[in-house]
Amino acid sequence: MPLRLPEKWVWDFWLARDGADYHVFYLQAPHALVDPQLRHFNATVGHAVSKDLENWRVLPDALRPGPRGAWDEGAVWTGSVIRRGGTWHMFYTGVSSEEGSTVQRVGSATSTDLTRWRKHPTNPLIEADPRYYGQRDPSPLGLEQMWRDPWVLRHPQTGDYHALITARALDGPPDGRGVIGHARSRDLAVWETLPPLTEPGHFYALEVPQLVELGGRYYLLFSTWAEAHSAARREETRLEPVGGTHYLVADDPFGPFRFSTHDFLVGDPLGSLYSGKLVEGPDGRLCYLAWRNFAPDGAFVGELADPLPIAVDGGGYLSVPWSDDG
Repeated sequence: MPLRLPEKWVWDFWLARDGADYHVFYLQAPHALVDPQLRHFNATVGHAVSKDLENWRVLPDALRPGPRGAWDEGAVWTGSVIRRGGTWHMFYTGVSSEEGSTVQRVGSATSTDLTRWRKHPTNPLIEADPRYYGQRDPSPLGLEQMWRDPWVLRHPQTGDYHALITARALDGPPDGRGVIGHARSRDLAVWETLPPLTEPGHFYALEVPQLVELGGRYYLLFSTWAEAHSAARREETRLEPVGGTHYLVADDPFGPFRFSTHDFLVGDPLGSLYSGKLVEGPDGRLCYLAWRNFAPDGAFVGELADPLPIAVDGGGYLSVPWSDDG
């Protein structure tokens, strides 16, 4: 059954697997706020565990915003977890209310048991380099310095660590500057910011990235919403804008990336399922996991959906059997 909390909304999530256990970390906020849009600045990081990705046991919360004056006292947002030796490292997004919660930065917390977390003493660890990335970005869609949703992985050949980050390019039409930012580290503590991994032009934002290797190809998943499609993309594809999960493909872990299709992996005009990730299930088969954003009538849902099967055909195209009719 879905991960549904009786008094809280659940949205963006990330996973860590420890033996037979799947640990999910997720953003949560209380229903008492009434307006779901208020959840973003009232979020904490919840934690649950499962052996089958369907039946979840809720554990104590993992992270909260920092104290007054801290870099992350305004909000803590989406991240990822990676293990190095006997220590788990959770990378997450933080904002400060002193900056109007518009400047996003990335920091980390560590744990030896995935339950008790301690924030890194020199947070934030990764910031948007103005040589490569937009700073406070005035546009019709918002005013922010976009630098969030870090997906951290170890390079399969070199052994160093890389962070893929939702970011904005310096130039181009404002509605198409969304890129996947890039940073590199040898120890998960000291980071070098690098140029973007993707080219701008298609979307305002490429959120919650995930990089997965399948059959010798590298799939870069991201999510975005229907209104985030650029005018140039609408003109080029002539497709109805949708929200949900899309992907790019490359032959190397860090590109160059290309669209093998302009059709979303899972998408509809509402963006009913969001923040989709590919996960190896307990039976070894690949599945697709996302959170339920909107019901067919447009009402906000806020729960983690059950996993869906996913297929990769001979041409490397991904597909998920899914319907947006509820």
